[in-house]
Amino acid sequence: MLHPFDDACRAEIATRVAAFRRQPAPDDEAGLKRAAVALVVTDTADGSGEAAFLLTRRASGLRAHANQWALPGGRCDAGESPVDAALRELDEELGLRLGAGDVFGLLDDYPTRSGYLVTPVVAWAGSAPVLRPNPAEVASVHRIPLAEIMREAAIDFTTIPESRRRVVRLTLSGDVIHAPTAALIYQFREVLAGRPTRVADLEQPLFAWR
Repeated sequence: MLHPFDDACRAEIATRVAAFRRQPAPDDEAGLKRAAVALVVTDTADGSGEAAFLLTRRASGLRAHANQWALPGGRCDAGESPVDAALRELDEELGLRLGAGDVFGLLDDYPTRSGYLVTPVVAWAGSAPVLRPNPAEVASVHRIPLAEIMREAAIDFTTIPESRRRVVRLTLSGDVIHAPTAALIYQFREVLAGRPTRVADLEQPLFAWR
């Protein structure tokens, strides 16, 4: 699949996400706090005409997971759906206002070691969206070409003594991104490629267990 940012790309991603049979969390994960993140497709804004998605570096002053790579998102408010939460967080973190009509669908719920159940929401932002990162939450925002995550070498797996599960890692421009963010992006990649890969059993590194 090629990734020029055009109507054909939009249609292809919409079709792949719609065809994906999302796997919600099992009943034994019901005690986790609900959260949602946004996988937002836009252009690279560098003149290449390629499609990309938005990835942020969290602000240094945050109490949890400061300076880490993350997808825009956060905890769901009471009575809030994952879609509503993801769109609200997009606005609060990046000043980007999208509507329900911009959403393609949801990927699998991912349970984190820190007590959250994260639902990824895939959406389309169109060309050259105006981004106004909130400095209290976001240190920087980046447009990652879809071609970058489609590279075979972008994803690898390792192990840790504390778990029998595989630890997933995503490497982008020399930086290593860990789960949960790496797991969610990995599944997004697999869905784009037409592979119904599950990721809920993929492990996080020990530092993310709190």
